Amino acid sequence: MEAQTKQRVTSKRSSKQPSKPKQSKTVGKVDGVPQIQMLEIRSVSPDPLQPRKTFDEPSLQNLAQSIAEHGVLQPITVRKCDDGYIIVMGERRFRASKLAGLTTIPAMVRDYVDTEVLEVQIIENLQRKDVEPTEEAEAIQFLLDRYEPGEIAKRLGRSENYIRQRIKLAGLIEGFKAFVRTGEMTISLGVAVALFEPGEQQMMLESLEGEYQGHRIKRMIESRTYDLTKACFDVTDKSLVTKAGACTICPFNAANQGNLFGEGKMVCTRTSCFENKKTKAFIQLLKRVKKEGLKLVPNINTYNIDVERNQWILAQMEKQGLSSPLIEELDILKKPIKPTLEAIREKYSHCDHTEEVLGKFLTEAMESYAEEMEAWDNAMDHGFEKGVFLHTGTYLTQTIFVKFREEADSGGSAAKSLEKRKMAECTPEEQIIKINMRELRKKHIENNKMFKEVVDAIRETDYINRNKPLTKDEMVAITITLFENNIGWNDQREHFGDFFGEDSKLSRKELLDQFKQNFKKETLYKLLRFLLTRQVHLGESNHTNDLTNKSFYEAMQSFYKDNISAIEETYVESRQKREARIKERITELEKQAKVIED
Repeated sequence: MEAQTKQRVTSKRSSKQPSKPKQSKTVGKVDGVPQIQMLEIRSVSPDPLQPRKTFDEPSLQNLAQSIAEHGVLQPITVRKCDDGYIIVMGERRFRASKLAGLTTIPAMVRDYVDTEVLEVQIIENLQRKDVEPTEEAEAIQFLLDRYEPGEIAKRLGRSENYIRQRIKLAGLIEGFKAFVRTGEMTISLGVAVALFEPGEQQMMLESLEGEYQGHRIKRMIESRTYDLTKACFDVTDKSLVTKAGACTICPFNAANQGNLFGEGKMVCTRTSCFENKKTKAFIQLLKRVKKEGLKLVPNINTYNIDVERNQWILAQMEKQGLSSPLIEELDILKKPIKPTLEAIREKYSHCDHTEEVLGKFLTEAMESYAEEMEAWDNAMDHGFEKGVFLHTGTYLTQTIFVKFREEADSGGSAAKSLEKRKMAECTPEEQIIKINMRELRKKHIENNKMFKEVVDAIRETDYINRNKPLTKDEMVAITITLFENNIGWNDQREHFGDFFGEDSKLSRKELLDQFKQNFKKETLYKLLRFLLTRQVHLGESNHTNDLTNKSFYEAMQSFYKDNISAIEETYVESRQKREARIKERITELEKQAKVIED
């Protein structure tokens, strides 16, 4: 596609302009030293095939004003044509000179062949600071016909990765390029879209219905790209899908296209190939567990058994003669992970625990780990058998021990709870109940996804930068969020017992409506003040070495200055006595040191 683009550009220029005698391809080669000439401005014309298409109007006006006062300080470069001169470099100065009312313009007349003109114009444009990204991408793509990306990077003073990203950006279809030109779409997002073939880009564009929606584009990219470091198959395997070969050398691996997602980040951008390899790997897994006599346990339960993907997995297992129990029917042991102090710190990073306390947590975790490892090591002595746990979304696997969960009564399917029974084991009335339960669960999952989509959409906006007072609804949302997420159950009962009022018989909507109707700002103030007293940093932090603590300490002075002063005086008195004793001790030691010296 790149080669075709360059051929079109070159042939287009050749067809529109008269041919010239062959010259050396050294850029800017001339028959003598060019002299600056004052040309009639009406005899000079812009090049219709100039790669630069956009000019910033305010900037052009400023330049025109400068030229009106000081003249054109740097001559433009032109070449002769049948009816005058065509600009090679300096079209912006030419436009500004016309705006300033000049009738002549200083210029250097040079002789170029057509291909040289385009290359000179491209390089001159790319060295500007304000070059429009899609124009820059198309220009760099043209230069690929003559130079490797590394050589282009050296000529332009850019990194090679920058050049490769712009080359990829040139692959955007026109609709997405328009979003980049208007500034709505970031360059990094444009590069991510350009990873896909034009047909797939067109489908993504049409789904936007003419309106730029960054969060939707990101979700479409996420659903079409795959982190190869988390693949369920060996990315170096050439034989899994013979035509595709190994992922490590595939051109659809972003790591082979200029580190578009970061240094060495392997991301697959070809959905069909990735899914094909996943399926092949899954079929190989079925054959392996059957051959080795392992129990395969897919992550399928009562609520998600009807999902199309899960039905397909169960069907493939049945073809191989493998049983397909639901996970709630099984006791599963996964190999314990040995705890570390770093993991404990991460787990309790939101708490202000000392190293001593974290050490105690680690000791407790190690005791639990020892118990779990003992159960793991002796699993087969307690009726467990070796198995493989399958994550149905990714096909990633995990070694486990598994056994069927013992029922309190082994009297057949009737003894099982309705939740654990299959449809075939239920009466028509029970099947209706199960269908309704599953539909309720599906609605819950849909609401989860919809809410996440709304949150993602809001995060893409400038909501947090709004310079307006909080609305009542916002204050209500903040108050409930703080109460639900930051106040412990005991503190809720002790300090905020009537927070929601009488709520025992209200639905969530009714509860919210009631709270909103009775809302007072004082409720929010009380919450904030409570949290202010609870979220200071204790232990090794105090009001002299911690900004949070210092701000709290000073804020409390305006309310409880006398109380604070009384406490301070106690510590000052104790400190003064201690410092006096230290001074006496040091004086005594100094005397002893002097005696030793004498």
